[in-house]
Amino acid sequence: MISSLFLSAANHLLSQAGWARQRLTPHAGRTARLAFAPALEIDFSITADGHLAEWSGGDAPEVTLRLAIADLPRLLADGLESAMRHVRIEGNAEFAEALGFVFRHLHWDAEEDLARIVGDIAAHRLIEGGRHVIGEGRRSLERAGGSVAEYLTEESPVLVARKALPALADEVVTLRDGVARLDKRVARLERRC
Repeated sequence: MISSLFLSAANHLLSQAGWARQRLTPHAGRTARLAFAPALEIDFSITADGHLAEWSGGDAPEVTLRLAIADLPRLLADGLESAMRHVRIEGNAEFAEALGFVFRHLHWDAEEDLARIVGDIAAHRLIEGGRHVIGEGRRSLERAGGSVAEYLTEESPVLVARKALPALADEVVTLRDGVARLDKRVARLERRC
């Protein structure tokens, strides 16, 4: 089920990206495995038109893309480009490079899909509105984080303010040197006794 879901999603993205299909068509018939260590493996091959097809051969795939299952949330949240930085690719260098390039640069055009349902103008406005809401949410979180940091450094000093760090570092060095001198004095006194 996960395999067919991945292939459907990837093929949907590929159908929106002619450049990606052109990049994959020279590798038609080649096989690959997407392995989420330790438990999940998705085997696929490249079709003549540059899409992905399910593959279940007995031979080893020509390319294996390995990603830790712990990195799966990053894939879902940050997209393929971010996740591809953590993928280990093994096998045929030319085919691996083509797959890596396509997966790194493949993006979902949500506006195009939405336009089929609600029309071009409404889709554009919905997407722009969504970007605005996300941007405002991000800015609100940054402001809230700044307020919490200010509270923890100024009102209830649990944290040290950035401007106070150099003075604190100097005090720590002075204290360390004082403790070292005191330790030497105690050692000398113990030797005398």
